[in-house]
Amino acid sequence: MLWWQLPFLMLLIVGSVLIIRQQHNMPYQHNQGFIFGTTYSITYQSDKDLQAEIEAELLKVDGEFSMFNDTSTVARINRGETVVQSEMFKEVFQLAQTVHRETDGAFDITVAPLVNAWGFGFKHEQMPTRQQVDSLLKIRNQYDFAAIAKGYGSDAVARLLRRHDVSNFMVEIGGEIVTQGISERRVPWKIGVTKPTDDSLSVSGELQTVLNLTDVAMATSGNYRNFYYKGGKKYAHTIDPKTGYPVQHSLLSATVLSKSCATADAYATSFMVMGIERAKAVLERHPELMAYFIYANPDGTNGVWFSPSLKEKIEN
Repeated sequence: MLWWQLPFLMLLIVGSVLIIRQQHNMPYQHNQGFIFGTTYSITYQSDKDLQAEIEAELLKVDGEFSMFNDTSTVARINRGETVVQSEMFKEVFQLAQTVHRETDGAFDITVAPLVNAWGFGFKHEQMPTRQQVDSLLKIRNQYDFAAIAKGYGSDAVARLLRRHDVSNFMVEIGGEIVTQGISERRVPWKIGVTKPTDDSLSVSGELQTVLNLTDVAMATSGNYRNFYYKGGKKYAHTIDPKTGYPVQHSLLSATVLSKSCATADAYATSFMVMGIERAKAVLERHPELMAYFIYANPDGTNGVWFSPSLKEKIEN
């Protein structure tokens, strides 16, 4: 090394030390609130509280995809109004169509009338007849983005935080999560996967496992919270778009990891329709996805299957 290079090297070392010290001293912000009919919880390392900007971003997503907002783009389209679609709407619609193709129709944003008919939407009606189901199967002009909008909302907040040069964060909206960097404890984010129980009030909260995550998104879909019994038979909220009936298989919970939370959200829903074996076939075609499945054994116990690439993220 030449002698005249030493000052530059010392300057680089001192600068790196100052940056690391600043990162250690910078606080983590904690924002919580209510959006999309559910709660959100966002933790991020920043010297600024960005909640106002975060909520403004979430309201943009709500204004496009909320079924509870009469002025949203999807609500207007469902009423038959002519709407100029935004780039955001086009992006999510295209992703929905892509996952629809990749899952052989298991993901379907037009399934809402069937969901409502079976009593899992806005109102609980009598169980539909075969004729009613057949009729509803022909209706494909009503959109419902509930199975992808929360994931997209988490992605949108993550992009906002990155625009503010935030390196370490965890965004969670209704259980759909995006992680980047490290937590306040200077370790990867520890995210729990809930153990499936017949707990429609969600008061149990017992964890099946804990995943150590960073720079990845995660979404979970399950039948164990939204269900009802009628005539001694259990009806889960996942409707097969092809048959028009609630699915009947052993899969209780599907957790999917992907770079995009909207993608993870859509595939988690799809896998709950498809069941384990068909879901595994999709995973073989998409190595960029990882999954953690919890299923019911014939003896009533729960079993677990997960992608081999996920093993290193599971906390022992």
